[in-house]
Amino acid sequence: MPFGYIGQNQTKQQVKNSGVLSSFDISHLEKQGHAGGSLELIAEQTVSDVASLSMTSIKENVYDTHLLEVIGYNPVSSDRLGMQFFESGTRESASVYQYSYYYGYYAGSYGENKSTGDDHIKICPDEGTASTDTSSSYCYIYNAGNSSKYTFTSQQMVGTDFIRYGGGSLPQASTVDGIYLFGDDSGSNFSLTAKLYGVKQWVT
Repeated sequence: MPFGYIGQNQTKQQVKNSGVLSSFDISHLEKQGHAGGSLELIAEQTVSDVASLSMTSIKENVYDTHLLEVIGYNPVSSDRLGMQFFESGTRESASVYQYSYYYGYYAGSYGENKSTGDDHIKICPDEGTASTDTSSSYCYIYNAGNSSKYTFTSQQMVGTDFIRYGGGSLPQASTVDGIYLFGDDSGSNFSLTAKLYGVKQWVT
């Protein structure tokens, strides 16, 4: 049986307890939406042959951590998928993003790709045009709604030929309230499914 330990009689606890949670306690907290690590699906879009995708209602005032899942990215022409952020409703498209990730290629080559001044963060590796040439990724986004902090990401990507993992940032203290996805090299149209979740924190 699963058990969790959260510490005894913490200062912000609404109900004092021994600090040990049984499987029943955890299940009850999850049903109430209070269990840390639980996810709320905020938005989901499935698109085909589009130039871009925007998510502009992300509940940044509720969650300090988001999870973006991209499934089945397939470009019309070979291209990678890039991500930009909206700051207070305005899309930031200047070369202010930073990222670094490590990649592995199926033929046996490995390396690092990084930038301290690009106009996006890379979110899926480049793919061919065949329907079987797809990639997927998940990306955690931190501090989006905190206007006094930078927004950071950590992501892992896997495709037909590549694996990539790393992170990025928008090094500007601002309120990020939206996400924009697009073909970052040739501007190719693409198909994919995108799901955005809010990551819940422990409330005890």
